Parts: sequence; structure tokens; C-alpha cells
Amino acid sequence: MMLLVALGIISSFAVVAAEEAEIIDHGAPAPPLNRSRISLPPEHVPYFLYNNKRVAKQCRLDPLCPFKDALRDLSACWGYEKNCDPGKRFSYPACTTADPAWVRSLEAAQELFWKQADFGYVKERRSELKTLCKASKPGDSSLRCSSHTRFCKATNLYLDLRKPRRSHERYKEDFIQTGEIGGCCKLNKRSLAAGGKHKSPLQSWYAELQTYTELDFHPIQDGHCDVVIEKPSVFMKLDAGVNMYHHFCDFVNLYISQHINNSFSSDINIIMWDTSVYGYGDLFSETWRAFSEDDIIHLKTYDMKRVCFKDAFFSLLPRMRYGLFYNTPLVSDCYSEGMFRAFSQHVLHRLNVPRERPKEGRVRVTLLARSTEYRRILNQVELVNALKTVPLLEVNVVDYKYKDVPFLAQLRITSNSDIFIGMHGAGLTHLLFLPDWAVVFELYNCQDESCYRDLARLRGIRYVTWQKMDKVHPQDTVGEPPEPAVSSQGPSVVTTQPSGTIQSSPTTPLMWGSSCASCWRQRLTSHTIPNGSAVASVMNSRVAVSVGRRRPPTEEPGTRTCRSSGSEDLFPLSHFKCFFFFFQSDLFRQWFW
Repeated sequence: MMLLVALGIISSFAVVAAEEAEIIDHGAPAPPLNRSRISLPPEHVPYFLYNNKRVAKQCRLDPLCPFKDALRDLSACWGYEKNCDPGKRFSYPACTTADPAWVRSLEAAQELFWKQADFGYVKERRSELKTLCKASKPGDSSLRCSSHTRFCKATNLYLDLRKPRRSHERYKEDFIQTGEIGGCCKLNKRSLAAGGKHKSPLQSWYAELQTYTELDFHPIQDGHCDVVIEKPSVFMKLDAGVNMYHHFCDFVNLYISQHINNSFSSDINIIMWDTSVYGYGDLFSETWRAFSEDDIIHLKTYDMKRVCFKDAFFSLLPRMRYGLFYNTPLVSDCYSEGMFRAFSQHVLHRLNVPRERPKEGRVRVTLLARSTEYRRILNQVELVNALKTVPLLEVNVVDYKYKDVPFLAQLRITSNSDIFIGMHGAGLTHLLFLPDWAVVFELYNCQDESCYRDLARLRGIRYVTWQKMDKVHPQDTVGEPPEPAVSSQGPSVVTTQPSGTIQSSPTTPLMWGSSCASCWRQRLTSHTIPNGSAVASVMNSRVAVSVGRRRPPTEEPGTRTCRSSGSEDLFPLSHFKCFFFFFQSDLFRQWFW
């Protein structure tokens, strides 16, 4: 039923300065325009030129500049620039209600969401930037950081790795000692120390910069560098390269950092700050090509050397307090087609992932299958066969195993899907790359209601899932699910513990936590679908899907019962034909449109 709700949503579809980057030598002539370095989605070029006036000027003077159309109106801005006209910014959130727990008005809700999860977030971080080590003359070093040392920009940075203290710890806090990192500049020690309140491996760069030293020599000019890195460099600390949800926190924060720094060139070094002796596994390594044309560099590459970086920044981190997008607190009932949409466009463009236009009279449904032991759809074959009986649907079943389906091939499939269906899991992070009109359908959210719902809100696409958890019962790893017990506490659900034992518990306490590490395979059964006259109850209950061997509800006046042709303990997607009566009704359109 919820898939048809998703179909209804599809059918209702009708998309470090805010000015030019600081240049120390203002009198230097503008270099020739290197068009190959400006690899941006066409829709982003006007915003880039707004923030890079010198590039816009070069383009005007260059008869071969391919961005002439974008020069016609340079008033478009991302929204974080000082002189940005609010009516010209890239995006602004939409809110349906004002949650009194957060705000008092709809306008306040929009503004808050923009600051929490849109380009207002960039504006907030840019406004926090403070000089911690000030250059006295051209060619000196400098260090600027946002609050809590979450983002930092350095010039002529000195890093002494001649005595690396490597261990099994990836983010050892005492890895860098006094005098081993610093610059020739005037250090404000008090301001530096004030940035340590969020000291934590994936929340702040304070542990790495707390020993930043005011040097009494010029590291580059005085010959104190074994290696001088001329190319702009980015330091990162990664969350998890084997989990798409966590790893794309890394990529999203890198993209946001590029906006803070106003730098989108792919001719950069990306350096993994890792104090261990280990390498780093990455199942999504192709994505780095969206940010750098060079291979990723491990910090240990520079061991036993004194290295100087002429231009570097320390990227925002994946698990910052009130960061994006891991456990981000968001004001309710708001969504945006802003920063995360821009991220999606940027990545797909840089990776040359083609996106097709919607197919006339067809809805492309991608079902994400799982070959893992748990969180599988047991009656998947029946489900797919039932879907294929609906002429409107073009069904594609995929199992995104990285060994069988390369990540770029995964993105091609996802970005050309209208409805994306899957069980709770990191694979649903693919919703970031769905078209603007798409719907993500989380079959079962494993009691983690906000995870992918909020990610869909950040991306600005529609999200649906089952709501009535008393209709969902986990199945044992072996055999049929036991009958739910009935006690004075009401109906209970039967769960399989990791040890393999069976335990009965009341419906309410079925809470597996945010990781849903023990979310078991589901057996979904038939349910009653109200007809058009009962549209309100459908929208209130969202889904009435029972599991186990519970018989379908008895028909009542004003309803029609849709049953599957097979066993009652399998999800009856053949009832979709029955639901089309409601889906095509005027009441449905009035409710959604």
C-alpha cells in the first residue's frame, strides 16, 4: 500500500569569504582562465562566478569561455554570501507546520532549518572563523578556525613527522608534540585553547592543533622543509569506509568545507590524518574523484620528513555535535532542496553519472535486495512478480554488492529510479542520489524512525515507511515465527536474540537502537485497505501491515479487503490492483495535492 502512496507522490511532482576567495597579493595580475579546473554542474556555474569575480572577469575577456550564458545574470548566490539577495539564493526550506517545541512561527521554522541543514549552516560556520595565528607580513604563516576547531584553514603550515608515534590508534591525541606543528605567525594561545571544548577524534581538530607553535623561523624560506607541498591540500579524518551512511558523512562534510573555503578545484591533495600503522579500506573509493583527480594520500606517506603545506584546510568532521548528517537534530516538518541536493548534483556531475529523463507513462521502481542473513524480504519473488503485474511499473531488483556491482554502476541505477525500496540499512543512503521527484520507501525502519526520514528531508525528497509496529513481528532464524503471546500488558512481539534463543516481550519495548544490529527478517502479511471514502483513516494509520500468522481483518461496511493469492503469511502485493481504485480517486489527489 505504501508503495502506491509513493506512486501518488511521484504523480504529484511538478528542484573562506562569501565573496571571492581572499588573495594575499591583491596587486598580482589575474592568471589565464583554466576552464578545465571549473568542472561544475551547469546549474552551479552562476553561483560559482558570483563568488569568484576575477574568474567572471577572465571569462568575459576570453572569447572561448564556455560560461558566457552564466555571465548574463550574476545575481544568483548560494545564500551564505554577505550581499546575497534572499530572493536569489539557491534554496530555502519549506515547512508545513511550526513545532512549538522548536519555534513559534512557520517563518522561524524555515530559518532554523536553513541554519541547521542548508546553506545557512555554511553561513554560520563562516561567521565563526577567527584568526588564531596572524601573519605579520606577506609570506608568513596563518591559522584560522571556526568554533571548537571544527574547520581550520592554514597557510605555510609546518609539520614535523620525523618522530612518528604510530600505534593501533587511528586518532591518537598526543601524536603531535609541541614544536612539531606550527607556523611563522603571531599565535593567540588563549583563543587556541578556547577551541578545545569539543575535543574528540571525529568532532574537532583540537587534538591535532593544540600544540600549534609560533615558530621563530620561516619554515619554507629558511629551508626547514624536506618537502614543500605547493598544491592546495585537505586534511580529513574518516568515519567508516565500509559503510555508505557513515562514509558519506565524510563526503558531505568535505563538500560543505569546500563552500566554507570557496574552493572547488579538483587539482588538490586529500590527506587522510591517521596515526595508526594500518591502511584504510574503502568500498566507495570512486567517490573521491568528485573532489580530487589525484590518489588519496595517507599521512604516514610523510613519515620521517618535515613537510610544509603552502595552502591547506582541515575539513569538517563526520560526527560533530550538531553537525551533518550523523544524528543531526532537525526542526520538525521541514525539508529542503538545498545543500544536499547541490551535493548530489556535484558528485553525479564530477563522476559522469548520466541521468535520464522520466519515462512517459512509466514509473521506475528499484528494489534493493539484501543477501545478508538478516533484514531480508522473505517473499521477495512473490513481491516482485506482483509488482510486475502493474503496467505502470518498471521493476528492477538490485543487490548492491560492491564486488558484483561497482559503485558507479550503483549510482547510475539509483539516479534513474523514481521509487527506491529497501529495508533499513546503509544502502538507503543511495536516496541522496535519487531524482528530485523520487520517493524512498523504507520497508521497515527497525525502530530507528528518524535516520533515513531525516536524510530524505535533508535531500528534499519524499519518504514513506510503516508506522504500526504492532503489525510487524520479527521471525526466528529457523522455522516459522511463534504465535505472539497475549498478556496483561497487551500483544507482544517475538524477537530472536543474538544467542539464538527466543524471547517474548511487549510490543512497546521492541527497541533495537540506532544501529539496528539485530533487526531480523520480516514476514509481512495481508491487510485491509479502506476505499476512497476512508482516505483520512488511511493517511492517519499510514500502513496496517500485520505479520506472523494473523488472519486478515474481517471486512466491515465501507471497506474492501485485498488478499494475496498465496499463503496469508506473505506480503500480498497483488492487492495493489485493489488499491488503484483509491490511488486514482479524486479524494486521493485532494489529500496529497
